[in-house]
Amino acid sequence: MDIVDELRAFVATAQTGSFTAAARQLGVSNRLTSKYVAELEHRLGVRLLQRTTRKVGLTPAGEDLIARAPALLDDLDDLLGSVAEGSRGLTGVIRISAPVTFGEVYVTGMLARFARQNPALTLDLRLDDRYVDLASDGIDLAFRIGRSEMMSLKTLRLGTFSSLLVASPDYIRAHGKPGSPEELANHSCVVDTNRRVPHRWVFERNGAETVVQIRGRFQVNSARAAMDLAVGGIGIANIPRFALRDTIETGALVPLLEEFRGDSGPVSVVYLEGRVLPRKIRALIDFAAEDIRSTAIL
Repeated sequence: MDIVDELRAFVATAQTGSFTAAARQLGVSNRLTSKYVAELEHRLGVRLLQRTTRKVGLTPAGEDLIARAPALLDDLDDLLGSVAEGSRGLTGVIRISAPVTFGEVYVTGMLARFARQNPALTLDLRLDDRYVDLASDGIDLAFRIGRSEMMSLKTLRLGTFSSLLVASPDYIRAHGKPGSPEELANHSCVVDTNRRVPHRWVFERNGAETVVQIRGRFQVNSARAAMDLAVGGIGIANIPRFALRDTIETGALVPLLEEFRGDSGPVSVVYLEGRVLPRKIRALIDFAAEDIRSTAIL
């Protein structure tokens, strides 16, 4: 039995906390994953995992091994990949996480462009507005909107998003336009609960900051849903510009308070601290950094 397969099974089980999740990540059966780990323990002559009915935990020997094994496997993948790529290009699987709206609006198209240049690669994109645990979910890299405070992650900033206040022509005809941020208190607003502080909208003009507490009838956990509600005339929404796409050009939405700069934040890609990045992941990060500049999505 291949010790590399045994190590991969052990690392996946240790990171996910169960044989079932590890098997799903590796694309093999639960029984085979358990067998690989048992063979590795037999080979080393030590118990690596403490098994319970609900999950598995690490023994002291297991903790020593998990501290070094992922980097060892990454180095091996990088070595084998660099040899194979000389004739076949980038190969293997890259698992990516992205927020739902940003993933649908931008990341899917960017990955399609990247895939056309690398036909031997398999790309596994998972859209989720929560901050996924890269280690336990087996994610190679994740796109993040806003600031991430996870010290275990390496962060590369790709750009900055900015937000724009918008409403439909029907809403404006019925309720008028706010003349200042403070007047938003007199309007119906749509609140995107994915924001760090959903009911706190920040505006800046000439170096002066204005903070408005919003009370919205509608609360949604999606920038796209907030945009759709605004198009439907439900109220005023505060939307990242990348999510608006062609709604301004077509007249479906009208910008408001344009003399004020809306809140903004970083758009980044993150990956696990201390990891030696395989060539295929470095290539994707470099491609995304250039593509996001050339498409001017932000």
